[in-house]
Amino acid sequence: MGSMKALQFSQTELNSLRRECDRDSAKSYSGDSLGDRPLTKKTRGIRRIWVLAIVLVTMFVGFGMNAGRLLVVDAAVPSDVILVLAGETDHRPARALQLLDQGYGRRMVIDVPAAARVYKFTQVELAEEYVRNLPQRASVRICPIKGLSTREESHDAEKCLVGEDGTRVLIVTSDYHTRRALNIFQHEVRGKSFSVAAARDDIQFGGRWWTNRQWAKTCLDEWLRLVWWNGVERWR
Repeated sequence: MGSMKALQFSQTELNSLRRECDRDSAKSYSGDSLGDRPLTKKTRGIRRIWVLAIVLVTMFVGFGMNAGRLLVVDAAVPSDVILVLAGETDHRPARALQLLDQGYGRRMVIDVPAAARVYKFTQVELAEEYVRNLPQRASVRICPIKGLSTREESHDAEKCLVGEDGTRVLIVTSDYHTRRALNIFQHEVRGKSFSVAAARDDIQFGGRWWTNRQWAKTCLDEWLRLVWWNGVERWR
């Protein structure tokens, strides 16, 4: 009889302990404990700021790593005329002649600043001498331009392109200048279709712009010009 009472008492204690454990478990999952209390409005705001900051930093770093490559469009398409933009006078004409020999165009036009001089010679005179010594001279002509910006150059070049057969024009310019140049010519010159080829110069520019001081200067300068063109100049 005594053993039966002891067993019943033990069973009663066990049930009581189980109920207490169940209550403790329920409390731990109900958010009543200090560590699991609902976030305050201030805490949620701070977390959102941190998440936004991390996202912005990640986007900024990703853009910076690819900023140089984003400037370059190198997509030559067989055309009627190859147009060499003014500015750099070594790699641009050389790349255009290479494309001419490969059949990307029947004719080649070189933009040359009409007022610029090198010592006692004008750039137009030097360019004409350069063309006279080319094996492809019969297919190459000079286009004197007066404009100092790419937009103004597009208007000068348009006048020269009027005398050329066909509507397809392949622009050749420095690699970092390709995206902006293509965008400007497509916007400013009507009745022509444009593609662009990049002339590379490792002294002036490279995709890993952060590894070279000159590359960094060129990349920053071109991005400023591209932003100005898209944000201001094209709407004037």
